[in-house]
Amino acid sequence: MKNVFFRKGRATAPHAGRILAFALALVMLLPTLLACKPADSGNEPEREHVDYVANTKLEMTSSSRKVEARVKSYIDGDTTHFYVDESADFPEGIIKARYLAIDTPESTGRLEEWGKTASAFTKQTLKNAAAILLESDDENWNKDNNGRHLLWIWYKPTADAEWRNLNIEILQNGYAIASNSGQNRYGSTCLAALAQATAEKLYVHSDEKDPTFPYGDATEITIKELRTNKEDYEGVKVAVEGVIAQNTNGTLYLEQYDEEDECWYGMQVFYGYNMATSAKRFLKTGNAVRIVGTFQYAEVVNAWQIAGLEYDQMDPKNPKYTQLIAENQTIPYTPITDLADFTNGKTEITVGEEIVSFDNNYLALHTSAFLEGLTVVDTWTTTKESSDDKGAITLVCEKDGVRINIRTIVLYEDGQLVTADRFEGKVIDVRGVIDSYTPEGSTEAQIQIRVFTVDAIIIH
Repeated sequence: MKNVFFRKGRATAPHAGRILAFALALVMLLPTLLACKPADSGNEPEREHVDYVANTKLEMTSSSRKVEARVKSYIDGDTTHFYVDESADFPEGIIKARYLAIDTPESTGRLEEWGKTASAFTKQTLKNAAAILLESDDENWNKDNNGRHLLWIWYKPTADAEWRNLNIEILQNGYAIASNSGQNRYGSTCLAALAQATAEKLYVHSDEKDPTFPYGDATEITIKELRTNKEDYEGVKVAVEGVIAQNTNGTLYLEQYDEEDECWYGMQVFYGYNMATSAKRFLKTGNAVRIVGTFQYAEVVNAWQIAGLEYDQMDPKNPKYTQLIAENQTIPYTPITDLADFTNGKTEITVGEEIVSFDNNYLALHTSAFLEGLTVVDTWTTTKESSDDKGAITLVCEKDGVRINIRTIVLYEDGQLVTADRFEGKVIDVRGVIDSYTPEGSTEAQIQIRVFTVDAIIIH
């Protein structure tokens, strides 16, 4: 990092002769000026950049707890999950670390300026580290209200280098604001590093705009945040990114990977039939896209979705609007191996500062999934002439005593309608999207797996 100094402005240059005369007069008057100068002139001295990270040493003999680690998953700028050796303190061999003394802008949930930049710095630093060590603030492994360990993160850039404190380095580089920075083991150093970054106007302390942040009128957000706080965003214009798991009849199933929970979250997106043709060309299965639209509850499908997509045909790469990010991405098709846990189990998720319990099938809604070894025990076909789904099939399947419905669209093979008798009594594997439907006469949505192609059902 370059040294940073405060700079002073320069006056407009006068005529050369006048400069020379002025300089001679100044030399003659200099002793008098120095003698008359008060002790405090009010001029701020130039500040030399200090590397507080290099000046901070790890004391291996101190009373704090220490453990060597390697990265399990990168979450954001101030949160990382690590692998450690299994022990009485860490029986599962995993530590979810929340960095002490710092608070980086959000790059998960509701996104903030400089959040992605801070997250990228932390990830790159640890990815290139030759060794990593975690340190507690005192003699105990302390946790926050969400069960994350509050830690100092040390790393070696090379095997023969000294340990560097990543918490202080993040503060020093201007990627974070203070979070109880003075009330800990390295408090005075943290405050000094923070003051220097503020004076140097680095990143979050600058007046500059974050080049990775779109600055539109939409709320930058993750799909997980929408799924776990849906009422907070009803009617709000949002922007999300993800991979299209399926595109069918004006509706997208968009999914996004969450590093913290290590799973995919999905969202239904309705773009209808009035979307520009140029946009429809890239709203294809397998493409990574940025969606900008309004988050709302759709009574007609009994589900939350993003609708009213905005797209600029004149500026298709503008991140303020729906746009293509990358083509031909891999659709994850997360395996569902325990059907009972999927249909009836619950998972605790950190939402803000609280831990909230959700149904597993709700959390997986609108994501791609793979199920194998299902036995088809019953079938029925939509036969209403007025239905757009006339000919669509529902396969009632069972595995280990648990039932689940597989719902197809109207399927054709070689121009011929595929009928239910093809699957009756068979054992099948299925690739599809987790969806919901509301049975006739009910107001409660039920979970099903939607299938969109014949080859998505493999018969044993």
